[in-house]
Amino acid sequence: MTPPLKVIVIGAGICGLSAAIWLRRAGHEVTLLDKDGPGAGASFGNAGLLAQWAIVPVNTPGVLTSGIKYIFNPRAPLFMQWSYFPRLIPWLIKFAGHANEGDTRRMVAGLAPIVGDSLDQHIALTRGTSAAKWIATSDFSYAYESLAKFEADAYGWAIKREAGYIPEVITGGAVQEAEPMLGPAIQCLASLRGHGHILNPGAYMADLAVVFQEEGGAFKQAEVQDISLTEGRITAVATDRGLIPCDVAVLAAGIWSKPLMRKLGLRVPLEAERGHHLHFTGPSQMPRHPLMITSGKFAVTPMAHGLRCAGTVELGGIAKGPSRAPLDLIRRGTARAFPELTYERVEEWVGFRPSTPDSLPLIGEVGRTGVYAAFGHQHIGLTAGPKTGRIVADLIAGIHPNIDLAPYDANRF
Repeated sequence: MTPPLKVIVIGAGICGLSAAIWLRRAGHEVTLLDKDGPGAGASFGNAGLLAQWAIVPVNTPGVLTSGIKYIFNPRAPLFMQWSYFPRLIPWLIKFAGHANEGDTRRMVAGLAPIVGDSLDQHIALTRGTSAAKWIATSDFSYAYESLAKFEADAYGWAIKREAGYIPEVITGGAVQEAEPMLGPAIQCLASLRGHGHILNPGAYMADLAVVFQEEGGAFKQAEVQDISLTEGRITAVATDRGLIPCDVAVLAAGIWSKPLMRKLGLRVPLEAERGHHLHFTGPSQMPRHPLMITSGKFAVTPMAHGLRCAGTVELGGIAKGPSRAPLDLIRRGTARAFPELTYERVEEWVGFRPSTPDSLPLIGEVGRTGVYAAFGHQHIGLTAGPKTGRIVADLIAGIHPNIDLAPYDANRF
């Protein structure tokens, strides 16, 4: 075990908050920095799912064929901002290079350990605190238009079954008995039992920040501008509010980690998968459990403050706000799946999932700099955040976690 250290955590999303809390509980002097506030990015607007089953990467064999088909179909759940396309080409080449059977199995082996116990990790993070009330246990169902559509997903379901995620499949009228909110367009449900979701991601992040401060941590709203190294090791973080000395730092700033990694001499191939949501306030109906509307690749989650429909992928950087086409797709898919749904108002939102070409996050020390990476989680940030934070806290304390960390090597690019 190391003696107490001065630690700076950069980024107050779920990964940064989790790392900060576990580091504080280990006795370190921890300062959490964020340019906006706790959970202001993707941790605020996600689907709220603790997606323990999310072990199948996006870039499986056949992704090139399906991607080309989707990208030119305005009703498909993949979108491109073509003005950004030239900048994406190097990342897309690397991404497509992993779309083979061998790399898929390697990525699955890396994803499974950091998502498989997500519900338990969130419970451990929040036990006995004000944040615990936002965690709900729930089942999760994939909603298909037909049994044939479910069977067409055989590759992904075979991977899930191998990992123990075996669905209960129901069809026909039994679908509406299981989930009365669904309309006749949905004729097949593949349900997984014993999972969980977050009832209000934004409020959850805010409460985690309160927990961190109640336990002795310090939060500062500040924009990180540079990292100071002495003989190759971090000694301070420069912000718009001054220089803050430290012994070690955790970089958990999501997509905004990329320019800071450059200051450490690493060019990480990190791009944003833009995700959108519609949040319905005052819905006339709520599903019994979260769902995935498979035709539109978006999740539907009952929350304490309304109904959230979130998902899709749009490639196009972080400079622009919400895009009409993904939001329209979610709106059409919601109306088709839930034809009797009415609501008081709807909120539109866009966030940026930090995605690596091999669908795996960066977790661990960057060289011997004393800077620890905790970002790049693509679609599983909320799911894997508490475990990522715990791993990083253990590494800083000199404890090697009981998990193979090679898949997440922060230096692999």
